[in-house]
Amino acid sequence: METRNIDRLNRTTGVIGLGCWQLGADWGEVDEADAMAVLHAAADDGVTFFDTADVYGDGRSETLVGRFRAERDGVTVATKMGRRVEQTPENYTAANFTAWVDRSRRNLGMDTLDLVQLHCPPTPVYADDAVFDALDALVEKQAIAAYGVSVETCEQALTAIARPGVATVQIILNCLRLKPLERVLPAAADAGVGVIARVPLASGLLSGRYTAGTTFAQDDHRTYNRHGEAFDVGETFSGVPYDVGLEAVSRLRAAVPDGWTMAQFALRWIADQPGVSVVIPGARNPGQAHANTSVGSLPRLSDDAHATVRAVYDDLVRPLVHDRW
Repeated sequence: METRNIDRLNRTTGVIGLGCWQLGADWGEVDEADAMAVLHAAADDGVTFFDTADVYGDGRSETLVGRFRAERDGVTVATKMGRRVEQTPENYTAANFTAWVDRSRRNLGMDTLDLVQLHCPPTPVYADDAVFDALDALVEKQAIAAYGVSVETCEQALTAIARPGVATVQIILNCLRLKPLERVLPAAADAGVGVIARVPLASGLLSGRYTAGTTFAQDDHRTYNRHGEAFDVGETFSGVPYDVGLEAVSRLRAAVPDGWTMAQFALRWIADQPGVSVVIPGARNPGQAHANTSVGSLPRLSDDAHATVRAVYDDLVRPLVHDRW
């Protein structure tokens, strides 16, 4: 597994991590045995970075990751906080941070959390000095070792990167979301801030397994949030209309190297980007976990392949999403 250093986090991580949203909820049911098998399969392949959140299954994902962590050495667990309350800046207080962190510490079975990220908070939060003073205080108390932010927009990311205590920025980056390449990744690299690339397969679109006739369960966000009914539409299929995403995938297939899957191509494209620290695809079974982690030892894509991604994005996707996030 190829590794990357995150300077402000003072940790080294495998370039492919594991996103654990699907172990909690919102992707259909995953039973506990399958969830634990996914976690261990990823670790067996060299994954050292596991990303969860207090809101995933209202703590279910954290609890499962905590059980797993107790059985494995050398892993970094990143969690997120803030989405279990109404999304107003007034709720981002020192008292709430302490309560949220304490709950995650219990769920994960950790005295000091490795990394806590604000979970896509309202934009004014990024400019509030008191918010970051409170996070610094949690580091001083050793309740958390470091903090970062998960963002929706590039402007939010840039504001966060300018904060000296921010260790990581988590942002949507994939073959259908190229805007972070322009300013966010260079700024993060210059500052020593880690970049966690989330939604790397655009909610599965870039796996190449979906068609116009594919259906998803009613409790799957790809059904109930397709138009942003529950949360930011950019989190579902990266905000790209489903039919446009299918067309983009069809055109990208020509650039996939022989013997590679579409998903491996999409994940390797992200890993190739300068400034990316770790990519966090999800997995619902050990087979998917093994396929994803294999990307950590695959070679860089050709310049022609990268040019194809750019051309498809510029032609189909840029007019629809580039200025939104």
